[in-house]
Amino acid sequence: MRLNHLNLTVSDVKATAEFLVRYFDLQIGTTRGSGFAVLFDDSGFVLTLMKGKQVAYPETFHIGFIQASEERVNEINQRLREDGFDVNPPERSHAWTFYVKAPGGFLVEVLH
Repeated sequence: MRLNHLNLTVSDVKATAEFLVRYFDLQIGTTRGSGFAVLFDDSGFVLTLMKGKQVAYPETFHIGFIQASEERVNEINQRLREDGFDVNPPERSHAWTFYVKAPGGFLVEVLH
């Protein structure tokens, strides 16, 4: 058995979906106005985004995107910085990793 679906409540569905498509290659399947979107990855994972009025995740809550190489982690980090996101350079921790705040109000970890 594997986890294959997650729903996140976000402050801005459209901006969050565009962020996930641009940096993590998710594909948008279905949308309903500005309040709901269904995204897919290439392995069949389904991520739904629902608009919430007050979005407050715990400080340590995050989702992660494991990359094929450290170079790919570096590339994503550079693209995010060039696009104006506030991200620290990757560092060696439990993996080669960094975190970025997604437009919808949650944290994303990028790692190898």
